[in-house]
Amino acid sequence: MNNFSKLISISLIIFLGGALGTLFRWGIHLTTDSYLFPFGTLVENISGSFLLGVLAGWAAVKTIPLFVKEGAGTGFCGGFTTMSTFAADNLFLQEQAGIYYAATYFSFSLAGGIIAAVLGMKAGEKLARKRSGGRI
Repeated sequence: MNNFSKLISISLIIFLGGALGTLFRWGIHLTTDSYLFPFGTLVENISGSFLLGVLAGWAAVKTIPLFVKEGAGTGFCGGFTTMSTFAADNLFLQEQAGIYYAATYFSFSLAGGIIAAVLGMKAGEKLARKRSGGRI
């Protein structure tokens, strides 16, 4: 496969992963849209951080095919998580509910995302080692 064909193939995989991630994000918003506090975005960003951590942890132990890494990481997790909605939610919360709620949401999102990513990395490493029979 030449470089151009590889680029097109990977681009399509990212596109499909992104579309799937976006549909999952939309599904979460459909079930959480009526709340003042942006639970949907919080769930999406923390679980997306965990998933990306799993992928990174697995990749630290075993080789992941490029199409899986790009499709799941850049595509799905990129489409599933959302920095722009996180920023807009913070502004909305500050205006509608006050700085306390905005600061709480910001703190839970940031700390939760980092903790989820670390736990995901550990889980990914453990799963990869288990799949390889403990061999690295």
